[in-house]
Amino acid sequence: MALSDAPTPTPTELDQAILESLRYRVGKNEAAAKPHDWFNAAVKALRDKVVDAWMDSTTRTYASGGKRVYYLSLEFLIGRLLRDALSNLGLTAEMEAALKSHGLDLTEIEELEPDAALGNGGLGRLAACFMESLATLDIPAYGYGIRYVNGMFRQRIKDGWQIELPETWLAHGNPWEFERRESNYFIGFGGEVVAEGDRAVWHPAEQVEATAVDTPVVGWRGKRVNTLRLWTASALDPIRLDAFNAGDHMGALSAQVRADSLVRVLYPADSNEAGQELRLRQEYFFTSASIQDIVRRHVQYQEDVRTLPEEAAIQLNDTHPAVAVAELMRLLIDDHGIEFDEALAITRGTIAYTNHTLLPEALETWPLPLFERLLPRHMQIIYAINSRVLKEAHKAGLEESAVAAISLIAEGGERRVRMANLAFTGAHSVNGVAALHTDLMKSTVFADLHRLYPDRINNKTNGVTPRRWLQQCNPGLTSLLCEAIGPGFLDDTTQLEKLDALADDAALQERAHLVKRQNKVALAAHITDLTGVRLDPDALFDVQIKRIHEYKRQLLNLVETVALYDQIRSHPERDWVPRVKIFGGKAAASYHNAKLVIKLAGDIARRVNADPSVGGLLKVVFVPNYNVSLAERIIPAADLSEQISTAGMEASGTGNMKFALNGALTIGTLDGANIEIKDRVGNANIQIFGLTADEVAEKRSGGYTPREVIEGNRELSQAVNSIASGVFSPDDPGRYADLMGGLYDHDWFMVAADFESYSEAQRAIDRRWLDQAGWRASALRNVAHVGWFSSDRTIGEYARDIWGVM
Repeated sequence: MALSDAPTPTPTELDQAILESLRYRVGKNEAAAKPHDWFNAAVKALRDKVVDAWMDSTTRTYASGGKRVYYLSLEFLIGRLLRDALSNLGLTAEMEAALKSHGLDLTEIEELEPDAALGNGGLGRLAACFMESLATLDIPAYGYGIRYVNGMFRQRIKDGWQIELPETWLAHGNPWEFERRESNYFIGFGGEVVAEGDRAVWHPAEQVEATAVDTPVVGWRGKRVNTLRLWTASALDPIRLDAFNAGDHMGALSAQVRADSLVRVLYPADSNEAGQELRLRQEYFFTSASIQDIVRRHVQYQEDVRTLPEEAAIQLNDTHPAVAVAELMRLLIDDHGIEFDEALAITRGTIAYTNHTLLPEALETWPLPLFERLLPRHMQIIYAINSRVLKEAHKAGLEESAVAAISLIAEGGERRVRMANLAFTGAHSVNGVAALHTDLMKSTVFADLHRLYPDRINNKTNGVTPRRWLQQCNPGLTSLLCEAIGPGFLDDTTQLEKLDALADDAALQERAHLVKRQNKVALAAHITDLTGVRLDPDALFDVQIKRIHEYKRQLLNLVETVALYDQIRSHPERDWVPRVKIFGGKAAASYHNAKLVIKLAGDIARRVNADPSVGGLLKVVFVPNYNVSLAERIIPAADLSEQISTAGMEASGTGNMKFALNGALTIGTLDGANIEIKDRVGNANIQIFGLTADEVAEKRSGGYTPREVIEGNRELSQAVNSIASGVFSPDDPGRYADLMGGLYDHDWFMVAADFESYSEAQRAIDRRWLDQAGWRASALRNVAHVGWFSSDRTIGEYARDIWGVM
């Protein structure tokens, strides 16, 4: 039965289960147990409550013959699971009481759980939210990814520079997971394809073994438990004893080391050929294992592989698993004897593709020689798909330039395999993740493919799970909302709209303000522990936490921070609003400019925070090792949410939704989901600035001279020159000369172009803050009107419009 139908265990019953787990699974008695022992015992006792419902969920799916959803993603940024599972099962109070009887605090026990290092940013966190919502909506689903041993690196800041260290989250095991030895698949690389009669047979030169490791994903109120299946790799011969005994001890282990590399690190640097090859091997490894598993399950229970589209929906989360198109084709043709055209129809009927970016460098392409060397059979299939697509394009009367853009093979210069085009042509649905993003897909990166297949692109605006991003991370606000509007929003976030009628109530505003202040006090204490910087909880907490990238424009924020610093010093007589600038995020290991931005944030912080002339009116802090758990602390404490990407470059964003749901006002461009947030909360409750996507495109096409803009704005010029001349880097005066020179020379991301509008918007924020009644009403109205951005709504749209499971 579903957990929602099972009787809730009492604290005494849960305590007994924990003690039994401590003795028989951890091997400790109460007197000898350390906090980490109690953590493992608590998780395993709770896991027992999940397993029965997990099995019941699977049994119900088989009994009903229900269609399954398979979500393939290179990232799943799931964060800590103990608090999530307790909340969704309604067992938080019982666990608190059970642990308290032993002198233990649940919050401290939860802190012992490491963040699973399975993702980096919004893409992976979205996948995690989607998995939780799939279970909440009682949709049978598997998530497929890689069980990274180290995953995304642990970020350390040393002398202001990012240092990448291994994230050893699995060092002491993972009590949530189950290894499935029976779910093993061979994954081939290299070799050759030979004709055997009428069949083409691939003989790989190398094979590794993929083994499944499953983690249960519990939906809200325990309605369903789905499976997150992650793959680990091993060599077929982990040690060559002949080589080892001959003295070649390292060489004897080379096959296992090669297999280990597939599951060691998320996004290995691909600035060199070895890194590119490993990245492609990783993507094929997890995609092949997943597709083999899906087809095996279908044939086992349905027998006829031709009915796959009726029983399975495969969703590709961006281009990383795009090789699934060729892999499914290979299995259908080579293993099941399906003719090519029918195999293509089955593949298209099964697969759908979500695009997450318009950045050309993020639309993956692979050097054709590398791809053909590693995956020779898949290259043949891609050529065959391409032949049919190009014939369709010619038949449709598309001009040669359009045909060239549609091709799965980029000609001219280095020939490359276009994975986004492969995903597009091999799927029946291609969706964007915000209204603007979807419109731009049709007119930019997929313009010609959209002309050829005009009914394929659709929009599914992203969402976030309100369980983690409101109920769990902000229990104070959740309790207040339950009192103010009733608990109905816990099951249907659109009911938050009831709050709008109460937003001007002074008593409710004050109570919400006290909740926010308590969150800010807690965050300030945590940041002091991490960095030594002391923050005033009564200051405006201005937050930008996200992956460090030039298009996300942390640099615009920093340049404006320097300009504000200069203005505070120059005009102490003005009524300045005390402000805390909080930054956090990781830069890709090989992304020089992004790492330089982190260093600049630290240099600015060091100067500003030590300057008595600003009198505590401005503080700057970069919080190291940003992850899900840190976001859960920061977001409920934020007053202002920085969503300032160059218009037309952010596909959606989900941080913007989380901040608004927790009562922060947004300062942002008309980009991604900011537009839809503005439409929901109203112009009076958001601060929009800057160029539109059309205006950015127009400037880039010609006529924009950033040097003139910089020299024509005194505040901007002074800030850029002080950074470039070494005011903030006296140890290395030229450190930021090239970074600032890029603003003068091309300013591709429109930092200078948007500076004046951004600066004016920030001063408008100051004026809003001084009117605290107005600010607090706007904060409540943000909460009231962003319930639509629940991942439950998003998944419902996928289920009805793409997957056909609701």
